[in-house]
Parts: sequence; structure tokens; C-alpha cells
Amino acid sequence: MTVPTLQDAQESATNAAGWVEENWSTWLAIGLRVLLILVIAGILRVVVRRAITKLIDRMNRTVQAVDGTALGGLLVNAERRRQRSQAIGSVLRSVASFLILGTAGLMILGTFEINLAPLLASAGVAGVAIGFGARNLVTDFLSGVFMILEDQYGVGDQIDAGVASGEVIEVGLRVTKLRGDNGEIWYVRNGEVKRIGNLSQGWATAGVDVTVRPSEDLAKVKQTIDAVAEKMSKEEPWNELLWGPIEVLGLDSVFLDSMVVRVSAKTMPGKALTVERELRWRIKRAFDAADIPIVGGPAVPADTDAAADPTAGMAPPSVYANTGSPQSAAASPLTPPSAAAPMK
Repeated sequence: MTVPTLQDAQESATNAAGWVEENWSTWLAIGLRVLLILVIAGILRVVVRRAITKLIDRMNRTVQAVDGTALGGLLVNAERRRQRSQAIGSVLRSVASFLILGTAGLMILGTFEINLAPLLASAGVAGVAIGFGARNLVTDFLSGVFMILEDQYGVGDQIDAGVASGEVIEVGLRVTKLRGDNGEIWYVRNGEVKRIGNLSQGWATAGVDVTVRPSEDLAKVKQTIDAVAEKMSKEEPWNELLWGPIEVLGLDSVFLDSMVVRVSAKTMPGKALTVERELRWRIKRAFDAADIPIVGGPAVPADTDAAADPTAGMAPPSVYANTGSPQSAAASPLTPPSAAAPMK
């Protein structure tokens, strides 16, 4: 083994110093470029995130301006606005941060003259593999994003999602939580929802069928219902729940012993059942005062079951019906064998 001499050490130090002197400007330029990229990316990320936050807040304030109306207060309640804004802001901020930081990372790698083609190809293959393995998660996430952006439903809405129905208590990017009619909580994956029926948007229809005798005076019936409708439309809280006049649509059906008069009204979403109950109550009291009896539905003939089943009402066959004696076929199943068909 050769022991380095002092001259060799001096020569190595001289070469290192010369290499540093030749390349220090390049490394300094690269360091400054990386630092500049990081500073610009950080500042841009902060500015974009603050701009998104201010945009969401401005949207909330714009929506709050219509809260004084019944429609605005119902469709855009505080909790719904909060969760929807939080979800939209979170998605937009995450996407902005990913794009800005990802672009900055690629620019830094390019500064070090690293070939990005194999790296991007590998990342693409890995992304496809991860996306294929977690396709259900990706589907749920994308479905949740579009549901929130399109405002298909929100907190407080009554919806029918096909797989479950109930009141929306939380809207997430992957799962929507519903409270059922019996108090149970349903966790519905957004990707599993194929169709949504929102019962809390727009308006609802309250329909009441009034069954009276066919001999009743239709003009009197309509006049009585119109008086009930006019009085109910002017009283609180029904004047707020009713979004249209209560109308007598006419005869819905006519039977031999009854006829059905259809009454309809446009109501606030989710309040149709409440309006229907109150309207039935008022119509019943008004009809009692006007001496108009309310009858039941169409009568069902007493022998309907017998007509549907030819064997209805017939006695069960005797267990001795196949003994060969004509009398045995009519014998009671409780008749002893000796009485039904004497043995020879």
C-alpha cells in the first residue's frame, strides 16, 4: 500500500479548490434557482388559498342575502351552507396546493438536470395501478365532489337515494349520512347512489280526496271547500306553508254509492303531510256544519272473495270420498267408516 506524500495531498487540495472555483457559480445559481422556486411556490400557494377562502365567504354572504324569504331560508340553511362551503373550499385548496407544489417539484428536478421522462412514466403507471385498486374510493370521491358542486342535496334535505332514504345530516366527499324515519343512521357511499330524489327542493303537493254521496250537490261541496281554503290561506302558519291557492280539481272518480272530489295545494317542501292533515280536519268540520256527510270509499261486494276463489264456502272433501260408494262422497269427514260405507 502506497502512503500518500505531502506533495500528493497538496495536489489533491489544489485540484479540489480548482474544481470548487470552477463550479461554485453553477451550484450557487442552482441553489438560488431552487430557493426562488420554493419562495414563489409558497407565496403563490398562500395567495391562491386565501383567494379561494374569500371567494367561498363571498358566496356565503350572497346566499345569506336571500335568507329572509321562505325559499331561501329553507333551501340554504346555515348548516348546509357551512358544510357545502367547507367541502368545496377544502377540495379547491387541495387541488390548488397539489398543482402548485407538484409543478414546483418538477421544476426543481429539472434544475438539477434530472431526466423527468422515466419518472413521469413510472408515476403514471403507479397512478393507474393505485386508481385501479382503489377505484371504488376514487368513484366515491368524484361522485361526492360533483354532488356538492351541483348542490344536489344538503344538510336538512329529505332525500331518497335508492339504497336508503331519510334526512341528510352530513355530506362528505366519500359518504353521505342519512337519518331514517325510525332514527337509524344510514352511511351511503356517494359512488353507490345512482339516482336521487330530493323532497326538500322546489315545492311539494298536498292532495286530499273527499268522498261524498253521489246525490250531494257538487256546487255546495265546492263552495264549502272553497270557504275552508280561503280561511286557511289567511291564517298563520298556513299562509307561509301554502305556496299556492288550495284548488278543487274536480271529480277524481265516481262510484255507485260514492264519488271522490280531489283537492290540491302547492306547499313548502316537506310540509305536504302537515297541510293535508289540517285540511282534512277543516273540511270535516265544515262538512259537518253544512250537513254534508262524508262516506267511506267504494263498497266492496260481500262475495268478492267467493268470486275470486270458486272453492270459497265449500265444505272440505271427505277423506272417504274415494271408497266407491256414492253416499260416501257426501258423508261428513267426522262420520265413522261404518256409517259412511259399511264394510261387506
